[in-house]
Amino acid sequence: MRYLTLFILSFLSIQSSYSQINEIGVFLGGSNFIGDVGATSYISPNQLAIGGIYKWNRSPRHSYRISLTYTELDGKDSNAKDPRRLQRDYSFTNQIIEISAGMEFTFLDFNLHSGRKISTPYLYSGISVFNMDDSYFLNDFQTSQNTSSWSIGIPMVLGFKTNFLRSFILGIEVGARYTFTDNLDGSFPKDDSLKNFRFGNQNNNDWYTFTGITLTYTFGENPCYCP
Repeated sequence: MRYLTLFILSFLSIQSSYSQINEIGVFLGGSNFIGDVGATSYISPNQLAIGGIYKWNRSPRHSYRISLTYTELDGKDSNAKDPRRLQRDYSFTNQIIEISAGMEFTFLDFNLHSGRKISTPYLYSGISVFNMDDSYFLNDFQTSQNTSSWSIGIPMVLGFKTNFLRSFILGIEVGARYTFTDNLDGSFPKDDSLKNFRFGNQNNNDWYTFTGITLTYTFGENPCYCP
């Protein structure tokens, strides 16, 4: 019985050392689009992106993460370097709301209970779902279909974060989203009645990126070895 009690206490001690720590905060930055309309720069934010973020730090090396982000994607052929796009001179906008969930991995231990300043690069990936406006181009102008649809994306994020003021964490990150749609810019309407209005490279789907900062507040139980 004594050994069983010692085993249970040891197990609880190990579990408490990985006690859940929560983070909640905001994302503020910019977005840019990569597709068949507009510039082809990979990281070139041209529209505001704002959102909220929540993390559950499962251990000093990984966290579960969920976020909600809003932006209006914008693309103008006049900003492209491709002479064919410059000559075409299309432009579009598309409001999207993204929900993303996945796991964040840190390169170094990010122990929030150490009581000292810590910093680390990190990676985040998972799955994103987003709502977008449906449109197509008629007579060289973007035309709304007066509908919206949902699509899926794969987020690939690289960032760097550090703690300050005891309970706050500041991060900077760049994240690309590979999407499973080719119509964020109105170049590939799914409706077969509009198939004659499709253009561009129909073998590649659209991308968009978020670049900005995160500011989160941490709260939760401390492990038993903390003062």
